[in-house]
Amino acid sequence: MGEGAAGEASGKGMGAILQRGRWPATAVRRLAAMARERGRARREMRLRSAGSADCGCSGAQLAWVSCMNTFIRVAEVWVPSVDGGVLELADGWFDNAPAFGRISREMCFGRDEGLPGRAWEEGRPLLLRQFEGSYFRRIDAARAGGLSCALALPVFLNGALSSVLVLLCGEVQAQAGAIELWHNDPRITSDLRLDDGIFGGDTAGTALEALARDAFLPRGSGLPGLAWQREQAVFMEQLDAAHFLRAQAAADAGLVSGLALPCAGRDPAHTWVLSLLSSPATPIARRIEGWLPDTDGLMLQRGFGFCEARGSLPTESLPLQALGAIGRALSTGVVQVCTSPEPAGQALAGELDAAGLRTVVAIPLVQAGASGDLISEVVALYF
Repeated sequence: MGEGAAGEASGKGMGAILQRGRWPATAVRRLAAMARERGRARREMRLRSAGSADCGCSGAQLAWVSCMNTFIRVAEVWVPSVDGGVLELADGWFDNAPAFGRISREMCFGRDEGLPGRAWEEGRPLLLRQFEGSYFRRIDAARAGGLSCALALPVFLNGALSSVLVLLCGEVQAQAGAIELWHNDPRITSDLRLDDGIFGGDTAGTALEALARDAFLPRGSGLPGLAWQREQAVFMEQLDAAHFLRAQAAADAGLVSGLALPCAGRDPAHTWVLSLLSSPATPIARRIEGWLPDTDGLMLQRGFGFCEARGSLPTESLPLQALGAIGRALSTGVVQVCTSPEPAGQALAGELDAAGLRTVVAIPLVQAGASGDLISEVVALYF
């Protein structure tokens, strides 16, 4: 069931408009045709030349993908110190802002200090739409590195913090993309509401944000609602009108695909869902995958995958030990940021090298089990 199937309903003013059953049939057909045309154009852009045997794309296409900018520009993971008193930098991807990386490696954060410390203290994901006037402690370095906003995603296992992932973005007004944080507080509503968001572009991004802020998403409705219902990551390669009711606003903002992942905070009564909306020009990441463990936890199956160089990736099962940082994220419950010639292990080394991918951010998704929390999935973002 997609965004249009259940209806991305809004409770104030937009509800009657956004319920799919009340859309004029001609409007639905027109939006669906626009979505198909966007998909066709994207495929032609990606597969303009004949594919190579190794990675399914031409040398020219690989060169185009390898030099493209991504909406996310920096990634870092912070972990508790041995005594649990502060957060220390475990690793990071700072290729786009090396000076910012050097400063970050010299820092640590206590509870409620800076963005990582605030996420630790509040026990929930946090978005900073801008650094000026905020509690962010590296404002000057971020500004010098062309960074303007950030997301902090803490990971808790059985109430204890394992790590905090911080993703930083560039000047969002100059690029297409969106990061949305959805929240359900059962004391207030049975639906998801937008807690905050980062919306790229100018007027088009503003229109998409206005629709999001007016929306109420029941469980199973829309991209965030599907992730909530399934308790696993959901990827949509095409945000078409048949499945994503904000398709027109997304198209106007240059967005064509979306990834939503449930985020477990410290308080299990609250639901958090992170939604990443991506454009072909400045995608959220250059490759995205979701890996699910088998019952023994020895094999991982790729449930979904998309690469800007290769397109949709096939489903396959690989040994945990052969997947490098992805396997470590599953085994430890700690976010992994790995930059190396084989960031995701030997199993994927050839195709990642061919696509020029040197960094993976492996995010463990936590789910409550009968005898405690468990890692139900690992989402991998490649840069």
